[in-house]
Amino acid sequence: MALQHEPTTPHHWAQDALRVLETVARHPAGVTGTQLSRRTGLTRERLTPLLGMLSREGYVEQSADGPYVTGRALARLGAARGREEALREQLQRTLERLRDAVGAAVYLSRYVDGEVRVTQYADGPGAPRVNEWVDFRSAAHATAIGKSLLTQLDQAGRRDHLARHRTARLTSRTITSDRLLLSRLAAQPPTVPVLDLQEYAVGTVCAAVPVTAGAAVGCLALSLPVAHAHRLRRAADALNRGAAPVLLSLAI
Repeated sequence: MALQHEPTTPHHWAQDALRVLETVARHPAGVTGTQLSRRTGLTRERLTPLLGMLSREGYVEQSADGPYVTGRALARLGAARGREEALREQLQRTLERLRDAVGAAVYLSRYVDGEVRVTQYADGPGAPRVNEWVDFRSAAHATAIGKSLLTQLDQAGRRDHLARHRTARLTSRTITSDRLLLSRLAAQPPTVPVLDLQEYAVGTVCAAVPVTAGAAVGCLALSLPVAHAHRLRRAADALNRGAAPVLLSLAI
């Protein structure tokens, strides 16, 4: 008999993690892994890595005798006061872990009031941030960040954005045709990372994956020096796999 594969996209991971958190929260005295598996319907093979991720993020804690209880990070995000600051700090810690895991600068971006905004990033000596030589708000057509955000809009929203921001040539690889760009955005599979192969800046390659929570449009992205372009697709896949904690933080 063929085995049924459980979904493994970041959105499915985040949904399953929320189910686990809701179950833990209903048991203030703690709940064991076996009980969690039974009450969430998740297999132990599925549950074990989820609990590992939730523990790393501080959403659950395991007491000495085994049961899981809610963690301090969840308590901080659930508090009425200081939630925005707690969310920002939580996301920053997650971005720093992703930076170290993928070996590249990592960015969190949103599409807010019709504009591209990089809200947070994590870089370092071995993971340099891209030089924003043209404002990202004016370069959505040329960046992985911008294209990932635009793919999440409907056709009218994309046309509106391009009507307000000219598709200027930034490098020899930049797409300057609105028609070609719209065609490529429409054909972009939602589960495949969007790439920027020196379209925004010579010497830099980037990738981005969507992180949509509710009605908010967002994405995670990374950048690498072109000398490391051979790592781009592998790093993009790792970024996609690591997006679940970001989605989870935004959804709580």
